[in-house]
Amino acid sequence: MSKNPYEILGVDKNASDADIKLAYRKLAKKHHPDLNPGNKEADQKFRELNAANNLLSDKEKRAAFDRGDIDMVGQPRQYQQQQQQYRYRDFADGSRGRRYHTTTDDFDLSDLEGLFGGFGGRAGFGQASLDVHYIIEVDFLEAARGAKKRITMPDGKILDITIPEGVDEGQQLRLKGQGKQPSGDAYVKVHIKPHPFYTRTGNDITLDLPIALHEIVLGEKIQVPTIHGPTLMTIPKGANPSAMLRLKGKGVKGGDQYIKLKLTMPKTIDSELEQMIQKWSETHAYNPRKYMEAAT
Repeated sequence: MSKNPYEILGVDKNASDADIKLAYRKLAKKHHPDLNPGNKEADQKFRELNAANNLLSDKEKRAAFDRGDIDMVGQPRQYQQQQQQYRYRDFADGSRGRRYHTTTDDFDLSDLEGLFGGFGGRAGFGQASLDVHYIIEVDFLEAARGAKKRITMPDGKILDITIPEGVDEGQQLRLKGQGKQPSGDAYVKVHIKPHPFYTRTGNDITLDLPIALHEIVLGEKIQVPTIHGPTLMTIPKGANPSAMLRLKGKGVKGGDQYIKLKLTMPKTIDSELEQMIQKWSETHAYNPRKYMEAAT
Protein backbone atom coordinates (compact mmCIF):
# COMPACT_ATOMS: atom_id res chain seq x y z
CA MET A 1 0.00 0.00 0.00
CA SER A 2 1.28 3.48 -0.83
CA LYS A 3 2.27 5.46 2.23
CA ASN A 4 1.32 8.82 0.75
CA PRO A 5 -2.31 9.85 1.27
CA TYR A 6 -2.06 12.52 -1.43
CA GLU A 7 -1.08 9.90 -4.01
CA ILE A 8 -3.89 7.60 -2.88
CA LEU A 9 -6.48 10.32 -3.43
CA GLY A 10 -4.73 11.63 -6.53
CA VAL A 11 -4.45 15.20 -5.28
CA ASP A 12 -1.64 17.70 -4.93
CA LYS A 13 -0.04 18.35 -1.53
CA ASN A 14 -1.52 21.87 -1.64
CA ALA A 15 -5.04 20.60 -2.39
CA SER A 16 -7.87 22.37 -0.60
CA ASP A 17 -10.28 20.62 1.74
CA ALA A 18 -12.92 20.78 -0.99
CA ASP A 19 -10.57 19.15 -3.52
CA ILE A 20 -9.78 16.35 -1.07
CA LYS A 21 -13.46 15.76 -0.30
CA LEU A 22 -14.36 15.66 -4.00
CA ALA A 23 -11.55 13.23 -4.85
CA TYR A 24 -12.48 10.98 -1.94
CA ARG A 25 -16.17 10.83 -2.86
CA LYS A 26 -15.38 10.01 -6.49
CA LEU A 27 -12.88 7.26 -5.73
CA ALA A 28 -14.80 5.82 -2.77
CA LYS A 29 -17.86 5.36 -4.92
CA LYS A 30 -15.83 3.67 -7.63
CA HIS A 31 -14.05 1.23 -5.29
CA HIS A 32 -16.75 0.61 -2.71
CA PRO A 33 -16.85 -3.18 -2.01
CA ASP A 34 -20.64 -3.26 -2.25
CA LEU A 35 -20.26 -2.21 -5.88
CA ASN A 36 -17.35 -4.60 -6.43
CA PRO A 37 -18.38 -7.85 -4.70
CA GLY A 38 -15.54 -10.33 -4.39
CA ASN A 39 -12.97 -7.86 -5.70
CA LYS A 40 -10.15 -7.90 -3.14
CA GLU A 41 -8.25 -5.15 -4.93
CA ALA A 42 -11.25 -2.82 -4.70
CA ASP A 43 -11.67 -3.65 -1.02
CA GLN A 44 -8.01 -2.89 -0.33
CA LYS A 45 -8.19 0.31 -2.34
CA PHE A 46 -11.27 1.38 -0.42
CA ARG A 47 -9.47 0.86 2.87
CA GLU A 48 -6.57 2.96 1.63
CA LEU A 49 -8.95 5.72 0.54
CA ASN A 50 -10.62 5.78 3.96
CA ALA A 51 -7.29 5.99 5.74
CA ALA A 52 -6.05 8.75 3.44
CA ASN A 53 -9.23 10.75 3.83
CA ASN A 54 -9.30 10.33 7.61
CA LEU A 55 -5.77 11.71 7.80
CA LEU A 56 -6.10 14.59 5.32
CA SER A 57 -9.54 15.73 6.52
CA ASP A 58 -8.13 16.27 10.02
CA LYS A 59 -6.13 19.51 9.97
CA GLU A 60 -3.92 18.53 12.89
CA LYS A 61 -3.11 15.08 11.51
CA ARG A 62 -2.52 16.48 8.03
CA ALA A 63 -0.08 19.07 9.38
CA ALA A 64 1.71 16.40 11.42
CA PHE A 65 2.05 14.16 8.34
CA ASP A 66 3.33 17.04 6.21
CA ARG A 67 5.96 17.77 8.85
CA GLY A 68 6.97 14.12 8.86
CA ASP A 69 5.92 13.61 12.48
CA ILE A 70 3.51 10.74 11.75
CA ASP A 71 3.12 8.10 9.09
CA MET A 72 0.10 7.05 7.02
CA VAL A 73 -1.56 5.19 9.90
CA GLY A 74 -1.03 8.01 12.36
CA GLN A 75 1.91 6.46 14.18
CA PRO A 76 4.94 8.59 15.14
CA ARG A 77 7.84 8.06 12.74
CA GLN A 78 10.09 7.06 15.63
CA TYR A 79 7.69 4.33 16.66
CA GLN A 80 7.53 3.10 13.08
CA GLN A 81 11.32 2.83 12.93
CA GLN A 82 11.45 0.92 16.21
CA GLN A 83 8.90 -1.55 14.91
CA GLN A 84 10.27 -1.97 11.40
CA GLN A 85 11.25 -5.59 12.09
CA TYR A 86 7.59 -6.48 12.18
CA ARG A 87 5.87 -7.18 8.91
CA TYR A 88 2.99 -4.79 8.20
CA ARG A 89 0.38 -7.52 8.35
CA ASP A 90 1.66 -8.71 11.72
CA PHE A 91 1.52 -5.17 13.00
CA ALA A 92 -2.00 -4.59 11.75
CA ASP A 93 -3.41 -7.86 13.06
CA GLY A 94 -1.27 -8.33 16.16
CA SER A 95 -1.98 -7.29 19.71
CA ARG A 96 0.67 -4.54 19.60
CA GLY A 97 -1.28 -2.46 17.11
CA ARG A 98 -4.76 -1.66 15.95
CA ARG A 99 -6.42 -3.62 13.20
CA TYR A 100 -6.69 -1.67 10.00
CA HIS A 101 -9.47 -3.51 8.20
CA THR A 102 -12.92 -1.96 7.72
CA THR A 103 -16.45 -3.20 8.21
CA THR A 104 -19.63 -2.65 6.27
CA ASP A 105 -21.94 -1.87 9.18
CA ASP A 106 -24.63 0.72 8.37
CA PHE A 107 -22.94 2.06 5.25
CA ASP A 108 -25.20 4.24 3.15
CA LEU A 109 -24.20 4.68 -0.48
CA SER A 110 -26.52 7.67 -0.80
CA ASP A 111 -24.31 9.61 1.60
CA LEU A 112 -20.95 9.59 -0.12
CA GLU A 113 -20.03 13.03 1.14
CA GLY A 114 -18.98 11.66 4.49
CA LEU A 115 -19.14 7.98 3.49
CA PHE A 116 -20.96 7.26 6.75
CA GLY A 117 -24.69 6.51 7.04
CA GLY A 118 -25.22 6.38 10.78
CA PHE A 119 -22.97 4.71 13.32
CA GLY A 120 -20.32 2.22 12.37
CA GLY A 121 -19.43 3.08 8.81
CA ARG A 122 -16.05 2.15 7.42
CA ALA A 123 -13.68 3.36 10.05
CA GLY A 124 -10.45 2.98 8.10
CA PHE A 125 -7.45 1.93 10.15
CA GLY A 126 -5.12 3.29 12.81
CA GLN A 127 -6.57 5.97 15.06
CA ALA A 128 -9.62 6.30 12.80
CA SER A 129 -10.78 2.82 13.84
CA LEU A 130 -11.51 4.23 17.30
CA ASP A 131 -13.69 7.03 15.93
CA VAL A 132 -17.43 6.76 15.36
CA HIS A 133 -19.47 8.69 12.83
CA TYR A 134 -23.08 9.65 13.15
CA ILE A 135 -25.64 11.64 11.15
CA ILE A 136 -28.12 13.67 13.15
CA GLU A 137 -31.23 15.33 11.72
CA VAL A 138 -32.24 18.67 13.21
CA ASP A 139 -35.13 21.01 12.56
CA PHE A 140 -34.57 24.21 10.58
CA LEU A 141 -35.17 26.39 13.64
CA GLU A 142 -32.86 24.25 15.80
CA ALA A 143 -30.07 24.79 13.30
CA ALA A 144 -30.78 28.51 13.05
CA ARG A 145 -31.07 29.22 16.79
CA GLY A 146 -28.93 26.43 18.25
CA ALA A 147 -30.17 23.55 20.37
CA LYS A 148 -29.29 20.75 22.74
CA LYS A 149 -29.76 17.20 21.45
CA ARG A 150 -29.32 13.83 23.14
CA ILE A 151 -28.56 10.69 21.14
CA THR A 152 -28.16 7.08 22.18
CA MET A 153 -25.38 5.12 20.51
CA PRO A 154 -25.70 1.43 19.55
CA ASP A 155 -23.72 0.41 22.63
CA GLY A 156 -26.17 2.26 24.87
CA LYS A 157 -23.87 5.19 25.49
CA ILE A 158 -25.69 8.52 25.67
CA LEU A 159 -24.18 11.62 24.07
CA ASP A 160 -25.33 15.17 24.75
CA ILE A 161 -24.72 17.32 21.69
CA THR A 162 -24.74 21.10 21.45
CA ILE A 163 -25.96 22.22 18.04
CA PRO A 164 -24.29 25.63 17.58
CA GLU A 165 -26.34 28.59 16.44
CA GLY A 166 -26.23 28.90 12.66
CA VAL A 167 -24.83 25.42 11.99
CA ASP A 168 -24.65 24.68 8.26
CA GLU A 169 -26.02 21.74 6.29
CA GLY A 170 -23.44 18.94 6.23
CA GLN A 171 -21.28 20.53 8.93
CA GLN A 172 -19.46 17.96 11.05
CA LEU A 173 -19.24 18.35 14.83
CA ARG A 174 -16.45 16.70 16.76
CA LEU A 175 -17.01 15.25 20.23
CA LYS A 176 -13.51 14.66 21.55
CA GLY A 177 -12.99 11.46 23.49
CA GLN A 178 -16.48 10.13 22.77
CA GLY A 179 -15.43 7.38 20.34
CA LYS A 180 -15.02 3.65 20.90
CA GLN A 181 -12.33 4.37 23.48
CA PRO A 182 -11.33 7.57 25.29
CA SER A 183 -8.68 8.16 22.63
CA GLY A 184 -11.30 8.01 19.86
CA ASP A 185 -13.68 10.79 18.85
CA ALA A 186 -17.31 10.95 17.77
CA TYR A 187 -18.05 12.90 14.60
CA VAL A 188 -21.61 14.10 14.12
CA LYS A 189 -22.70 15.25 10.67
CA VAL A 190 -25.68 17.62 10.69
CA HIS A 191 -28.60 17.29 8.27
CA ILE A 192 -31.11 20.16 8.41
CA LYS A 193 -34.75 19.48 7.62
CA PRO A 194 -36.36 22.09 5.34
CA HIS A 195 -38.88 24.55 6.77
CA PRO A 196 -42.36 24.97 5.26
CA PHE A 197 -41.90 28.70 4.58
CA TYR A 198 -38.46 29.90 5.66
CA THR A 199 -35.42 29.58 3.39
CA ARG A 200 -31.85 30.42 4.37
CA THR A 201 -28.91 31.87 2.47
CA GLY A 202 -25.89 32.26 4.67
CA ASN A 203 -27.13 34.10 7.74
CA ASP A 204 -30.10 35.67 5.97
CA ILE A 205 -33.65 34.33 6.06
CA THR A 206 -36.24 34.82 3.32
CA LEU A 207 -40.00 34.55 3.79
CA ASP A 208 -42.77 34.77 1.18
CA LEU A 209 -45.54 36.65 2.99
CA PRO A 210 -49.13 36.52 1.71
CA ILE A 211 -50.67 40.02 1.66
CA ALA A 212 -54.32 40.98 1.18
CA LEU A 213 -55.41 43.57 -1.38
CA HIS A 214 -56.45 46.15 1.21
CA GLU A 215 -53.09 45.82 3.01
CA ILE A 216 -51.27 46.64 -0.23
CA VAL A 217 -53.54 49.55 -1.17
CA LEU A 218 -53.97 51.17 2.23
CA GLY A 219 -50.80 50.16 3.98
CA GLU A 220 -50.95 48.23 7.22
CA LYS A 221 -48.96 47.31 10.30
CA ILE A 222 -49.04 43.54 10.54
CA GLN A 223 -47.48 40.76 12.59
CA VAL A 224 -44.78 38.83 10.76
CA PRO A 225 -43.21 35.52 11.84
CA THR A 226 -39.43 35.40 12.25
CA ILE A 227 -37.10 32.65 13.45
CA HIS A 228 -36.91 34.52 16.76
CA GLY A 229 -40.67 34.93 17.18
CA PRO A 230 -43.35 37.23 15.74
CA THR A 231 -42.64 40.93 15.21
CA LEU A 232 -44.55 43.92 13.84
CA MET A 233 -43.80 45.29 10.39
CA THR A 234 -45.35 48.13 8.42
CA ILE A 235 -46.49 47.46 4.85
CA PRO A 236 -46.03 50.79 3.01
CA LYS A 237 -49.15 52.24 1.43
CA GLY A 238 -49.28 51.27 -2.23
CA ALA A 239 -46.35 48.85 -1.94
CA ASN A 240 -45.53 46.78 -4.98
CA PRO A 241 -46.91 43.24 -4.49
CA SER A 242 -43.47 41.78 -5.32
CA ALA A 243 -41.52 44.16 -3.10
CA MET A 244 -38.79 42.83 -0.81
CA LEU A 245 -38.76 44.33 2.68
CA ARG A 246 -35.98 43.87 5.24
CA LEU A 247 -36.16 43.16 8.94
CA LYS A 248 -32.68 44.05 10.18
CA GLY A 249 -31.06 41.61 12.60
CA LYS A 250 -33.89 39.08 12.43
CA GLY A 251 -31.89 36.43 10.61
CA VAL A 252 -29.30 33.93 11.83
CA LYS A 253 -26.53 35.24 14.12
CA GLY A 254 -27.34 38.88 13.40
CA GLY A 255 -28.25 38.37 9.76
CA ASP A 256 -31.38 39.88 8.26
CA GLN A 257 -34.80 38.53 7.35
CA TYR A 258 -36.20 39.50 3.97
CA ILE A 259 -39.94 39.63 3.44
CA LYS A 260 -41.15 39.12 -0.11
CA LEU A 261 -44.70 40.39 -0.46
CA LYS A 262 -47.08 38.05 -2.23
CA LEU A 263 -50.46 39.52 -3.16
CA THR A 264 -53.17 36.98 -2.45
CA MET A 265 -56.67 37.54 -3.79
CA PRO A 266 -59.79 36.17 -2.11
CA LYS A 267 -61.16 32.94 -3.50
CA THR A 268 -64.32 34.70 -4.69
CA ILE A 269 -64.73 38.29 -5.92
CA ASP A 270 -68.02 39.65 -4.56
CA SER A 271 -70.12 42.22 -6.42
CA GLU A 272 -69.10 45.09 -4.13
CA LEU A 273 -65.40 44.63 -4.87
CA GLU A 274 -66.06 44.07 -8.55
CA GLN A 275 -68.11 47.26 -8.90
CA MET A 276 -65.58 49.31 -6.96
CA ILE A 277 -62.68 48.13 -9.16
CA GLN A 278 -64.74 48.60 -12.32
CA LYS A 279 -65.57 52.19 -11.39
CA TRP A 280 -61.93 52.92 -10.49
CA SER A 281 -60.61 51.52 -13.79
CA GLU A 282 -63.02 53.67 -15.79
CA THR A 283 -61.75 56.88 -14.18
CA HIS A 284 -58.04 56.08 -13.96
CA ALA A 285 -55.90 55.46 -17.05
CA TYR A 286 -53.32 53.30 -15.30
CA ASN A 287 -51.44 50.87 -17.54
CA PRO A 288 -48.55 49.03 -15.79
CA ARG A 289 -47.37 47.62 -19.17
CA LYS A 290 -47.02 50.96 -20.93
CA TYR A 291 -43.21 50.86 -20.87
CA MET A 292 -43.27 47.47 -22.59
CA GLU A 293 -45.52 48.70 -25.36
CA ALA A 294 -43.27 51.67 -25.99
CA ALA A 295 -40.24 49.41 -26.45
CA THR A 296 -41.85 47.12 -29.04
